[in-house]
Amino acid sequence: MKKEYFTIPNLLGYLRILLLPVFLYLYNHADSRRDLIIAFVILGISLLTDAFDGYLARKLNQVTDLGKTLDPIADKLTQGFLAIAIGLRYPIVFLVVGFFAIKEVYMGIMGILIIRKQNYHLAAQWYGKVSTFVVDVILFLLLLNPGFTPQAVAIMTWIMMGVLTLSLVGYIICHVRCLKGQFPS
Repeated sequence: MKKEYFTIPNLLGYLRILLLPVFLYLYNHADSRRDLIIAFVILGISLLTDAFDGYLARKLNQVTDLGKTLDPIADKLTQGFLAIAIGLRYPIVFLVVGFFAIKEVYMGIMGILIIRKQNYHLAAQWYGKVSTFVVDVILFLLLLNPGFTPQAVAIMTWIMMGVLTLSLVGYIICHVRCLKGQFPS
């Protein structure tokens, strides 16, 4: 079991998570364009590790249960850190941070419950992937363009809240079915 902790893909996952607070600090303390570029390079390295960890896991035959758990946790932490960074600039985005935190705590609890009750690891569903994509696109737009009007930020915030809500409803239905032994195909 210890051996799976130190596979190359899992080490990349750890690095990805460790780079997030570094990005947040650098981004929110940037005093110049150079500082922002450094923050974005750190974020870019973190995102690149996400692109390569799954590929390397398959290529090197190092797919592990820890990696299957670590990757979505790192995805959610990335979204959370980006939302916090943006929320410090646009406080309305903290609505997304709060709802996101509640949703992810629920998802974690239900994931553990389904594993314990049904011995089943639920993979990400299409509606979760669509939600992640929409939220990521909006967060990156807000991150890269600090000049949006408050109205535009509010609209984007409500779009994020909407897709997160739809995703949560989809997962609640899926979790109820999983607890009854009806697993998605």
